[in-house]
Amino acid sequence: MDKSKKSWLMRGARGLKKDMEYSEDDDISEIARKKRRFKVIVVFGVLMSAVAFLISISISSGGIIPISDAISALISSIQNGGQNLDPVENYIYYSRLPRTIAAIAVGAGLAIAGCMFQAIIRNPLVDPYITGVSSGAGCLAIAVSAAGMSIPFIAANSLYIIPVAAIIGGLVAFAITMGVAEGSGGSTTNYILAGVIVGFAFSSVQTVFLTLDKGNLTDSMWWLYGSFSQITWENAWLVFVPAMGIALVALVWAREFNLFSMGEEQAKQLGLNVRLFKRSMMIIASVLTAVCVAFVGIIGFVGLVVPHACRMALGSDHRLIMPASVALGAMLMLFSDLIARTVMSPLELPVGAITAMIGTPVFAYMLMRRGREYDG
Repeated sequence: MDKSKKSWLMRGARGLKKDMEYSEDDDISEIARKKRRFKVIVVFGVLMSAVAFLISISISSGGIIPISDAISALISSIQNGGQNLDPVENYIYYSRLPRTIAAIAVGAGLAIAGCMFQAIIRNPLVDPYITGVSSGAGCLAIAVSAAGMSIPFIAANSLYIIPVAAIIGGLVAFAITMGVAEGSGGSTTNYILAGVIVGFAFSSVQTVFLTLDKGNLTDSMWWLYGSFSQITWENAWLVFVPAMGIALVALVWAREFNLFSMGEEQAKQLGLNVRLFKRSMMIIASVLTAVCVAFVGIIGFVGLVVPHACRMALGSDHRLIMPASVALGAMLMLFSDLIARTVMSPLELPVGAITAMIGTPVFAYMLMRRGREYDG
């Protein structure tokens, strides 16, 4: 080999080595940037949630309570266990506190459910209602409210009849979706198509029930667009404990979600039982969604926008995406509820309408700014 050719090969080898080193350095720096971004997002979400919480407990229908007084009243009411409270303490403890607790749980729960479905179906436009859970929940809830249907072992005048009906309806719709999707092959496209079909079917029946009893139309529509106005201590913990518990369980499976997002064949080669994992996670996400809508109604856009935004900012690592979704989901729901009850006070707006108003421009902005960079 002549000297010139040997020299050219040596320079090429050195260049390739440098390119590999730069590539490794770029990968490391990109991971570090995403971790820093993750910390910023979580801290921002927690701090803004705290701000929303403090504002929420300081604003009443009768006026604004100074934040320092609201905090003092909150602490004293908790210390007294809700007994022998003055008017301010009574308002904060029995009205504001359970409502904010439920808002945190529902926001975090819907965000995690949306994150799970987007990962399983591998589609950034999927939301927690893709399997027809919302349509099934709404159908049976309206059937109980508008048509006077009864549920075994639940009294007709019970506070829990509509939430129980919503959970049953949501899970029935999901079971039908699962059956249709699995029977047609079990692919991600089949799940989406089955969910759309089942959703349309239950929505049609829901419309029939609404038409049959127009007297309760206002109350029914209020539930269909979401509201925290009916939250009390009697049901706040029934929302918070299961929603946050299931969300935390989902976080444990973040590594498996990373494997699944690489493709089913690669996930199988790495030891993941893909079929069992997909079924289990879809069941968990659907139960979580049903719990979230049971007491507060159907609230849209949170489960679509929040995980999508986190995915665009943090990449495809669910160990970062899922905790960030919890923080931002809780923050978005707290601020949405705050706006819903204050922007036209004393009239309260459906919180689902507020999340849609916030989510639509934010989602459009993200898509225009980062859509070309988004790699799923």
